[in-house]
Amino acid sequence: MKVSDRTHGVEYAIRDIATYARKYKASGREIIYLNIGDPVKFDFKTPDHIKKAMVEAVMRDENYYAESEGLPELRQAIVEKESEKGLSVTEEDVIVTNGVSEGLDMTMASIVDPNSEVLMPGPYYPPYASYTKFYGGRPVEFKLHGDGKPDLEDLRARITPRSRALCIISPNNPTGEVFDRKSLQQLIDIATEHDLYVICDEIYDKIVFDSQFTGIGKVAKDAPVILLNGFSKAYLMTGWRCGYIAMNSNSKKLAGFREDIPKLARVRIAANMPVQIAAVQALRGPQTHIPKMVDKLRARRDYVVKRLNSMAMHCKVPRGAFYVFPKIDLGTRWKDDQQFVIDLLKSTGVLTVHGSGFGSTYGSGHFRIVYLAPEEILEKAMDKLERFMSK
Repeated sequence: MKVSDRTHGVEYAIRDIATYARKYKASGREIIYLNIGDPVKFDFKTPDHIKKAMVEAVMRDENYYAESEGLPELRQAIVEKESEKGLSVTEEDVIVTNGVSEGLDMTMASIVDPNSEVLMPGPYYPPYASYTKFYGGRPVEFKLHGDGKPDLEDLRARITPRSRALCIISPNNPTGEVFDRKSLQQLIDIATEHDLYVICDEIYDKIVFDSQFTGIGKVAKDAPVILLNGFSKAYLMTGWRCGYIAMNSNSKKLAGFREDIPKLARVRIAANMPVQIAAVQALRGPQTHIPKMVDKLRARRDYVVKRLNSMAMHCKVPRGAFYVFPKIDLGTRWKDDQQFVIDLLKSTGVLTVHGSGFGSTYGSGHFRIVYLAPEEILEKAMDKLERFMSK
């Protein structure tokens, strides 16, 4: 029977590549998983006070439906966090979602029409393109300079009358680039000039290594900024699925969006109630695990970057998140980056993600490595990769 064309075309390279790993694992061989950015799968564990809040909520029988827009106490805690980062936001501007992915889905459903275009930094996190295409739109990549700044000339050249939104992912997945204040201001100015929504993903806002993080709220003014954030990464709540949408309260252009998006929140009922109670404690409780996490990740980043560059792979030092995005010299050995990743898996058991899954224009010829694993696992993976490259 027929499957809808929009569903048939959905792609998510980070998990799609795992289908090859299942076949490899079935043969009884070991796999080193460096494909999914899940810190809890490694030696980063959910803080005890957050787990305790979750368990206690369940035991108190707070297991009923929350309000569709989110638990009021959590929405207020989110307002406190995002206000500190500079965004003008009230409780009415916040929608709690089942992870950032649901927030992105709701956002794209609200603003993308057939044949509209959504601008996104190349390379980009795959669901941005998948949801755009799912709702009939077209993802359009714009270039990032080698120093991580947006290529404004390239961006302007790609804006058309069909352009609907500009996406900003900072820190970036997959490159780890972090936009500075000047770059954010330039992007806001262009979006304002062309009457574009600004969708800004700041899920890695607390995982920044060598520079100060600047939130989009610092430069938003009255621009139609739709902020996406959540609890998976910094608060180590990946499997719990809790995120949120926060809208710039200063923007009159968001009036229609602000009125309509709660309808999507209501139709999917609500986000997980006990998890929302725990998320309040994540924001208001101790934050001591975060600098420790960042220090561990910095050391792992430095090790992996050093090893990759010693193999003559061009690998820039990421300034945030927990990914590296090295360039591959394909030569005549591999026809493309996906074949490289599959060959690497079959030959060594090291699972990564092909760069073209993050956008064919600027992702091709690269691959993404997650450096969350402990040093001994990363060393083993790098040794295997080095032997593989030297064949």
